[in-house]
Amino acid sequence: MGRLSTHVLDASRGVPARGVVIDLHVLRSRERLYLTTATTNSDGRTAEPLLSGANMKAGVYELTFHAGDYFRAMGTELSDPPFLDQVVIRFGLADAEANYHVPLLIAPYSYSTYRGS
Repeated sequence: MGRLSTHVLDASRGVPARGVVIDLHVLRSRERLYLTTATTNSDGRTAEPLLSGANMKAGVYELTFHAGDYFRAMGTELSDPPFLDQVVIRFGLADAEANYHVPLLIAPYSYSTYRGS
């Protein structure tokens, strides 16, 4: 069975982003359904995959990274409201038996993502 994982790197400081809260939702029809919340560890990763085993299903998902809260906790001066507060990445899982990794590189004024391995 496949799994969904993520990690977050703070590009402005050049370190893994510890303490980023991440919400996972699935989109079904016109509904956005909450699945779980995780927080990154000192390696910028979640302790467990966000989805795995029987919970891994093909579909459209959203990861919401609470970047503004992270930067405020790091003492970063942000505008009010911050340019990036929540970073939402919507993506599709076509194969429930594949591994999907969605890394996020964040800074107060930019972010980047890709399908990792």
